[in-house]
Amino acid sequence: MALRHLSVKALLFFGLCQVGRRGFASAPEVREAPKKIAIIGGGIGGTAAAFFLRQEFGPAVKIEVFEAGTVGGRLATENIGGYEYETGGSVIHPLNLHMKHFLDRLGQYPLPSQDFLMMFFSKMQNRILSGLSPRADVSSKLAIFDGKELTFEESDWFIVNVIRMLWRYGLNFIRMHIWVEAILDKFMRIYQYQQYGYSFSSVEKLLHAMGGDGFLTLVNQTLEEAMLAEGFSQVFLNDVVTPVTRVNYGQSVRINGFVGAIALAGADSGLWAVDGGNKMVCSGLLYHSKAELVPARVTAISMKMRPSKTGSAANFYEVNYVGESGAAHSTYDIVVVATPLHQGMSDINFSGFSPPIPTHFSGRYHQTVATLVHGLLNVSYLGTTEKPENFFVSAVLTLDKKASEIHSLSSLNPVKIPKGYSRSPASQRKVWKIFSSQPLSQKNLQQIFLSWDSVFEKRWLAYPSYSPPHRRTPPFILHDRLYYLNAVEWAASAMEMSAISARNLCGSTRKKEEFSFAVWPDGGGK
Repeated sequence: MALRHLSVKALLFFGLCQVGRRGFASAPEVREAPKKIAIIGGGIGGTAAAFFLRQEFGPAVKIEVFEAGTVGGRLATENIGGYEYETGGSVIHPLNLHMKHFLDRLGQYPLPSQDFLMMFFSKMQNRILSGLSPRADVSSKLAIFDGKELTFEESDWFIVNVIRMLWRYGLNFIRMHIWVEAILDKFMRIYQYQQYGYSFSSVEKLLHAMGGDGFLTLVNQTLEEAMLAEGFSQVFLNDVVTPVTRVNYGQSVRINGFVGAIALAGADSGLWAVDGGNKMVCSGLLYHSKAELVPARVTAISMKMRPSKTGSAANFYEVNYVGESGAAHSTYDIVVVATPLHQGMSDINFSGFSPPIPTHFSGRYHQTVATLVHGLLNVSYLGTTEKPENFFVSAVLTLDKKASEIHSLSSLNPVKIPKGYSRSPASQRKVWKIFSSQPLSQKNLQQIFLSWDSVFEKRWLAYPSYSPPHRRTPPFILHDRLYYLNAVEWAASAMEMSAISARNLCGSTRKKEEFSFAVWPDGGGK
């Protein structure tokens, strides 16, 4: 059965790589081609949208990407001791076909460095580096920590790990992999839909197309409810599933069932990352889309009207922004909002729309603090008597207990693995990344480390706070040719989900359909 599944997925990937313009051309082109497109946000969603839109409309359309910060958004790195380390999204699943496709396409061409990109968009020159490729794999070991001691430590022997899991949890562990695999099999349907040009006007319709009523049920119940209904034990959820949801989403098993399944898939084998940092995908997509980077913060979007060639009035959009030279504005035929429209994430004002579009949708984004420490780990903090020179655990996940002040502790490898590199024991100074909901105090650092050379802290509003039921997600279509890419995050936040949303919205730009605009009686979704 596993071989059959793999062959189907391989065919899907092959079809995705081959479709190119052919798949986009399968739908009738009945709309007037746009002359200018604005994309607000230079993360993986915004740059993927630029890539797909360039494929869709060809070289004639002008695409501008507004990004006030650094290209990559929540994909970011930090330089420590001369090496770069991931501070944002760090792993990609082997079945993330859009991300694979990006790497395949970008690996065929020379790509610029991050510094070159900034100079390129300023019409200056720099050197070209080689195309993208997967990062070299480094062995790893996992442990689970309850705040006082390690409750599980992975063995170097696979059979020993299997026996331990069977002894403690019966068939729960094997059944979990089967359950997640069944969800992934349904998830893979989205690539077939997108290959043939289908797009969906709402997150609910997209989920239903993939997994029917089952996926809609998953997104409106907790992971705990879903797995208990499938016969998993509460002990297994507490001991195994919760540590995974805490490291991936900083939350418990009370997140929605769909994002919970995505989290569990993120604990699968075969995970990979991009050599040089995952943010390089964003840089590469932006470069090859030949989009113009506008380093500015968008403050407002307003709807205007103008006569069309047919004599009827047509919509266009005025985008107001603030850049290095001050306030300015420009007009566009299509606008894609690829940044969260939520409190603390953006303050874009929408004017001239009926019904009105809210500045902020309901719900909030969850804070996760990433702390990178270059130092010497205090292994006794983990309650182990193992000597530091023999302690090779690289990822420590935590249980949902008051004693666990952190969500995870992991030793990081550089984003570009040096030749001959291998993971060092805890007796040597290296870079550790700690996820927590609140910034670490000096006392926390002194408990976890014997000494340190540097501490870097990044506070992320990384993903939504998932508390189902979330019965009304924001729409993909805010208005005719005004799209909201990040609506997909309320089903699940991941690099591949953003890429799927980008491809979905690209399909919407091509189709002539009667749009059903959302009505927000209270000024926001519910």
